[in-house]
Amino acid sequence: MKFKSLNIIEPILKALESEGYTEPSPIQEQAIPVLLEGKDILGSAQTGTGKTAAFAVPIIQKLHENQIKHETRYIKALVLAPTRELASQIKDSFVTYGKHLGLRTAVIFGGVGQKPQTDALHRGIDILVATPGRLLDLVNQGFINFTKVQFFVLDEADRMLDMGFVKDVEKIIKLIPKQRQTMLFSATMPKEIIGLANNILNNPVRIAVKPVETTLEVIEQSVYKVAKKDKVDLLIHLLKQNIIESALVFTRTKQWANRVTKALIQAGINAEAIHGNKSQSAREKALKNFKTKQITVLVATDIAARGIDIDELSHVINYDLPEVPETYIHRIGRTGRAGFSGIAISFCSPEETKLLKDIEKHIHINLHVNSDPIFARTKSVGNHSSIHQHKTPSKHYEGHTSKSRSSIPTNPAAQKHQDPYHVKKNKYWDKKLKEKYKTKEKKY
Repeated sequence: MKFKSLNIIEPILKALESEGYTEPSPIQEQAIPVLLEGKDILGSAQTGTGKTAAFAVPIIQKLHENQIKHETRYIKALVLAPTRELASQIKDSFVTYGKHLGLRTAVIFGGVGQKPQTDALHRGIDILVATPGRLLDLVNQGFINFTKVQFFVLDEADRMLDMGFVKDVEKIIKLIPKQRQTMLFSATMPKEIIGLANNILNNPVRIAVKPVETTLEVIEQSVYKVAKKDKVDLLIHLLKQNIIESALVFTRTKQWANRVTKALIQAGINAEAIHGNKSQSAREKALKNFKTKQITVLVATDIAARGIDIDELSHVINYDLPEVPETYIHRIGRTGRAGFSGIAISFCSPEETKLLKDIEKHIHINLHVNSDPIFARTKSVGNHSSIHQHKTPSKHYEGHTSKSRSSIPTNPAAQKHQDPYHVKKNKYWDKKLKEKYKTKEKKY
């Protein structure tokens, strides 16, 4: 099927063709005709399936068809997204698909100054893409008028739930007209999302391009059983020994994202971190460097990575296994997009065995267990000692309450409060890191 057969107007077809899109994805093929008919949609779609175009194209077309010349511009379409990165990408998609139609689109989110955003609102816009927090802030300041909203999109609704935005979303929904066309998209459908959908959708058409919460078959998935203290070394080994064009590495916390990134840089690997503590400009710069292949590795937390859209990402590496099986699907869904295959590699320490079992049960697949004789041999002879392997003298332990497990006392009460994923910054770790990678000589 071609886009032409979906009754899309010529200016949008021209824009799609200029981007190299001629055939719709399954969710586009199903959603676009339904939305052009004015019906509400409840969409279940995995990441990378083209759902942004599935709602953007019909919204742009209907706004154009109902456009009145010289009319004062009001917000007629509102799209809510959970993260700054996703909001920016959705805005870019609207601009791209509607570039021949003269519609105005703006994006607003927190973490940056609001003046450029309020200036855009004053000039008048047709489509607004926003994160909930900044949107409510500007509403309370009197900058936003929702009375003309005709289209409402709630994207990544399950992530909105995870990030605690549901209350904000409910406040926003109360402010927009009840007579509207509503679209809700979610990669997973927990009962809370079903409840929200029942409240905001009017006789929706349910669209699921794949069974909900299943992994993409085009992704080759495997796991390494590795001690926690050896994970950094294994990551460096894989990145140096294999031809990896680009890798998105997931850590559980922001602190570990920084630590892993520092280790990679010290080992001569171009890497940057992206997480919630980074400024918006730093996050955008890191993402741009990754997309333009100026860096090979982007280390990210789950929230920061939501919305990262890179068609040719070759590898996703789970440095830490996620605590929720659905998150595993979101992570590996970053690769294997736009018809490309992908590789997902997970590291599993003994402490994470239960998490691995939960993931395998959820996806109905037993992950292939990898082995690396070269890495195992270097570890066994002690030529590649881990950053975390160095013992800390007891006199230093009292001054550093968050050491790796190798230096934690055997007292069960003390162990209970020591979580290696939430260690605080300490100079000892940095010192050993510098000693380990102070020379450029290869260790493999």
